[in-house]
Amino acid sequence: MDTIKTRLAGVRQQIETAMQTYGRDQGSVVLLAVSKTRPVDDILDAVRAGQRSFGENYPQEALEKIQSLRREPIEWHFIGRIQSNKTRLIAENFHWVHSVDSLKQAQRLNNQRPPQLPPLNICLQIKVDPETTKGGLSPSEAGALAVCFSSLPRLRLRGLMTLPAPTTDPRAQRLPFRKLRLLLQHLNRQGLDMDTLSMGMSGDLEAAIAEGSTIVRVGTAIFGRRDSQPSFDPDNLQHQNLKE
Repeated sequence: MDTIKTRLAGVRQQIETAMQTYGRDQGSVVLLAVSKTRPVDDILDAVRAGQRSFGENYPQEALEKIQSLRREPIEWHFIGRIQSNKTRLIAENFHWVHSVDSLKQAQRLNNQRPPQLPPLNICLQIKVDPETTKGGLSPSEAGALAVCFSSLPRLRLRGLMTLPAPTTDPRAQRLPFRKLRLLLQHLNRQGLDMDTLSMGMSGDLEAAIAEGSTIVRVGTAIFGRRDSQPSFDPDNLQHQNLKE
């Protein structure tokens, strides 16, 4: 029977096989289950199957899930486009944010992060593929913003994220991921201490792991296809957020 548990096991096996193929250390790749628009019961099924990290795109929708599942051992990641009027919800309720691409966003998240919580883990969204329509910093902008994090005590800069244009060519899939890995290495040589590459989804997971991904974002391969794709953002925005 095709269930969330069996699909999750299949994705984990795919990750394990890729890690072995490309000489990655055991446990060096985290599976982030993209649960946007999915009901609480689906998330619970994944939690019961051992999944702990979940990614959400829409702050208000996510807040309802976070409150409903507050007793579960879940680490919540925000992976969507950041709006100024939603930064407080994000700062107060998430453990990670993968999509920061401006100093203004970083400052708002820092100022609104409750002092009793640990620093919010941050990834800078980088646009390494000129063909993608998604947002993000250019590689040349990343260093200047990264340096600013030293003055933001409620945030912890963990690494970089990218969302390249889709392709089914395995060699072409690896190129933007390689660029992100090399950028992280370059920035670390400049004195930063980042350990995270958030890259790779259902269709290019193996290529991302081959190039050093530490977090892969997978939705459909775990939860199955939705009966219908929503034409609106649950937070009253047009669909411009990161896809899984």
